[in-house]
Amino acid sequence: MGFQMQPYGIQAMLKEGHKHLSGLDEAVLKNIDACKELSAITRTSLGPNGMNKMVINHLDKLFVTNDAATIVNELEVQHPAAKILVLAGRAQQEEIGDGANLVISFAGELLEKAEELIRMGLHPSEIISGYNKSINKVVEIIDELVEQGSDSMDVRNKDEVVLRMRAAVASKQFGQEDTLCPLIADACIQVCPKNPANFNVDNVRVAKLVGGGLHNSTVVRGMVLKNDAVGSIKRAEKAKIAVFVGGVDTSATETKGTVLIHSAEQLENYAKTEEAKVEELIKAVADSGAKVIVSGAAVGDMALHFCERYKLMVLKISSKFELRRFCRTTGAVALLKLSQPNPDELGYADSISVEEIGGVRVTVVKNEEGGNSVATVVLRGSTDSILDDLERAVDDGVNTYKAMCRDSRIIPGAAASEIELAKKLKEFSLKETGLDQYAIAKFSESFEMIPRTLSENAGLNAMEIISSLYAEHASGKTKVGIDLENGICKDVTETKIWDLYVTKFFALKYAADAASTVLRVDQIIMAKPAGGPRRGDPPAGMDED
Repeated sequence: MGFQMQPYGIQAMLKEGHKHLSGLDEAVLKNIDACKELSAITRTSLGPNGMNKMVINHLDKLFVTNDAATIVNELEVQHPAAKILVLAGRAQQEEIGDGANLVISFAGELLEKAEELIRMGLHPSEIISGYNKSINKVVEIIDELVEQGSDSMDVRNKDEVVLRMRAAVASKQFGQEDTLCPLIADACIQVCPKNPANFNVDNVRVAKLVGGGLHNSTVVRGMVLKNDAVGSIKRAEKAKIAVFVGGVDTSATETKGTVLIHSAEQLENYAKTEEAKVEELIKAVADSGAKVIVSGAAVGDMALHFCERYKLMVLKISSKFELRRFCRTTGAVALLKLSQPNPDELGYADSISVEEIGGVRVTVVKNEEGGNSVATVVLRGSTDSILDDLERAVDDGVNTYKAMCRDSRIIPGAAASEIELAKKLKEFSLKETGLDQYAIAKFSESFEMIPRTLSENAGLNAMEIISSLYAEHASGKTKVGIDLENGICKDVTETKIWDLYVTKFFALKYAADAASTVLRVDQIIMAKPAGGPRRGDPPAGMDED
């Protein structure tokens, strides 16, 4: 009998097909590598001069953008450690709406420095403890950098809003921020409720219409639907609205049975009863006081005929989400089948009209009072990808507005804060004893990544810029940042580049947390992947040819 080799150790414990990576070289450094790769991708799109990435996702949809959140979401990152960074970036995007790139790039930088420390012989736990001390110190320092008097801001003051929004919008659409920011600010201020803390991001809509240029963009108070009204009635004032999800059609008569018809008049009578039934339904809707019918599906010809007779305006909204938003805007209740609505199920709009914007007929639903007002930014651009990217810039602006409703403090932008943080942390690390002082020193060096990347993306000499920034800050000018257009260092009070305090605060915190999480991992154990065909495998049973 042959000797069968017994699996021993971890092999015996896990089912076959697993992978087990442990130790510094196998697990920690591999994880750090993956994160470095990811941060190298996002890093070149950091800041206003960031490069665009062209991402084609698994559904063949094309994205051309420098919005890190979009890039990493579409890349479908597989590696577990890199996923942690993606999640941190996503958390930032959900929470603040800007700064996802900062999170991912900065976390990657922190990990790169950690790798140097590990190679020097520090244990990951010492690095983590140093990084934790650093981030606590950073939170203290950032508080000192806040601009005086910036916390008593009026969120309805357009200039103040634009000032705080510029950085976020410029990082997506550089050179367009002076056109975009006032639009976004207008839209946000219009829908800002009595208590700004309740600002709802969903109330600022974006309608993308191809054609024209950015300068043709406008803000419309109300909702803009990208289709024409169905019938010949194109406007209604102070109208009550009935919403039917199932469509407005003859099938509402529910005649699914088989009818035997022997003579011509029987056929005529049958058609008449159907007609009468539809008319009865439409009349019932008209009697309830509704002037507008909104249908979620097709509108039948006969039904349309009666809608015209009873002077009802007919709109068709095929997208479920738009329909839901429409109901929220007008306060209507969506009814499942065509029937007489109760008075409390009707919505209301001040005016609904079909207008022409750049050769496209759109329906504008306006609602001034009622608090649930919606503003729509109508974006114009030459191609779909440009419009998508503009939309991302608007989203960032709106989210920044929401963030500034919660906390309007600002700190110097254009890498001024980062250099100041690097300088102060460096001083702090010299006071520490123990091994974590090395980690703190590396943490402070990581901040240099931001001015370095900003300069590189703008084609400037990074070393010169950083050293002159340090020189300025050493002489006590804490607000000197990079003026990217002229490639020199300048006071941000002149260039008007401010970052929101919360954006920076959360971004640095999330980045440090993500980096620590990755460093805490010392073993990766992957079970055997579940069966089933992989994406991209040829379907089973096909021949080679």
